[in-house]
Amino acid sequence: MATSKAISPFRLSSLLRLQKDPALALELFRNPNPNHDPKKPFRYSLLSYDLIITKLGRAKMFDPMEQVLHQLKQETRFTVPEVLFCVVISFYGRARLPARALQTFESIPSFRCKQTIKSVNTLLNALLNCGQYKKMREILSGMNEYGKPDACTYNILINACCVGGDIEQARTMFDEMLRNGVRPTVVTFGTLINGLCLNGEIQEALKLKEDMTRDFKLKPNVFLYTTLLKGLCQIGELSWAFRIKDEMVRNKVKLDSAVYNTLIDALFKVGRKEEALVVMEEMKKSGCKPDLVTCNVMISEYCREKNFEEAYKILEQTEIFKPDVVNYNVIIGSLCREGKSIEASELFQDMPRRGCAPDVVSYRTLFDGLCNCMHFKEAAFILDEMMFKGYAPLSRSINKFICQLCREGDFQLLSAVMTSLGNGNFLYEDIWKIAVSMTCSKEKPSEFELFDTLVVP
Repeated sequence: MATSKAISPFRLSSLLRLQKDPALALELFRNPNPNHDPKKPFRYSLLSYDLIITKLGRAKMFDPMEQVLHQLKQETRFTVPEVLFCVVISFYGRARLPARALQTFESIPSFRCKQTIKSVNTLLNALLNCGQYKKMREILSGMNEYGKPDACTYNILINACCVGGDIEQARTMFDEMLRNGVRPTVVTFGTLINGLCLNGEIQEALKLKEDMTRDFKLKPNVFLYTTLLKGLCQIGELSWAFRIKDEMVRNKVKLDSAVYNTLIDALFKVGRKEEALVVMEEMKKSGCKPDLVTCNVMISEYCREKNFEEAYKILEQTEIFKPDVVNYNVIIGSLCREGKSIEASELFQDMPRRGCAPDVVSYRTLFDGLCNCMHFKEAAFILDEMMFKGYAPLSRSINKFICQLCREGDFQLLSAVMTSLGNGNFLYEDIWKIAVSMTCSKEKPSEFELFDTLVVP
C-alpha cells in the first residue's frame, strides 16, 4: 500500500499560508506528518513559525501562540528576528494586555535576539493603546540601554500627550525632538496638529502646518488636512475649511470620503443644505463613493427636517452602500422623539429582513420611545425580547416604566414585567421599592392584591 509523501518544511509554510482557520493551521503545524519517524523530529523553518504565530495572534489565541514561542526558543538553527517580537507585542497591545506585551519585550534576549529602539517603540505604542502612561515613563527612564529615541519614538510620546490632553507636554516633546536633532515626519506634525485641534487651538495648528511646509519641506497628507478641516468646521470657520479643501486640490492630495463628509455635515448643521448637496454631487463626480458616514449625515439631516420618507429612501440605496445599525438607530431615535413610536417599531421589526440586526441601542431607544408614548404592552414585549437577547436595559428606563405602570394601575402588566425582570436577573431592590411604595399609595388596595401583583413566582 502506497504511503503519502511527507510534508517538507517548505511545503508546510505554503500550507500554513493557505489555511484560513487558525485552529486547523495550529493542528497542521503541530503534526505536519502524522506517520513520521519520532526519532527524526521535524525541522521547522523560521517562516513556518512566523506564519503560525501571526495567525494565532490575529485570532487572539494567545495561549497556543505562547506555546509556539516556547518551542521557538529551543531552536538553535536560526536567529529569531526582532520584528517577530514586535508583531507579538502589537497583538497584545491591541488586545489590551499590557502585562503580556511587557513580558514579551523582556523575553527577547532569551531568544538570542537583541532589543533595539524598534521593539521599544512597539512596546511604547502597545502601552499607549492600553493607557499605561506610568509604565511608559518607566520604559523611557531606561531607554538609553536600547538606543537613541528616533522619530517614531517621539511620535508615540507626542501622541500619548495629546491623548492624555496635555498639549503643553506634547509641545515640550516636540521641542526636545528638535534639540536632539531628530527630524520630524509628516506623522509628527499630523499628531501634534490633531492634538492642537482637539484642544481648540486652530490658529496654532494652521501655523504649525505652515512651518512644516516652509521649514521642513514636508507636504501635508490627507489625514493632516482632514484634521484641520474638522477643526475649522467645529468652530464654524467654513470659508477657511473650503480654502483648505482648495489647497488639497492644488497640491494634488486626493480628497477622500472623510473630507467630503466633514464639509457636508458642517454645511447641513448651519442650514446651508443646497451647498451641502452641491458638495455631495462633487463627491460623486470625483469618483469618491458615498459611504456609511455619508449615509448617516444625510439621514441625520432628513430626520432633523422630520422628512422621514427621504430618510427611508437612503436606507433603500443598497446598491451604493449597505446601511448599518447606526443608520437605523438614528431614524428610530428621531421617530421616537417625534412621538412616532409605532412607526419606529415597524422599522425596528423590519431590520432583520434588511440584513441588519438591532443592537442594544436599538432596543433601548425603542423601549424608551414606546414608554414615552404610553404604549406599555409593546414596551413590555420589547423589554422581554431585549433581555432574552442578553442586552441590559437602563435602570432609569426600568424605574420610569415601573412608575408609569403603577400610575396607570395596570397591576397585571406590572406583575408580568417584574416576573420578566426577575427571570433576567434585573429585578433590583430599587425597583421593588418603587413598585411597593407606589402601589401602596393607591386607594387602599388589599394585602392580597399587593401580594398577587408584586410577588414574582
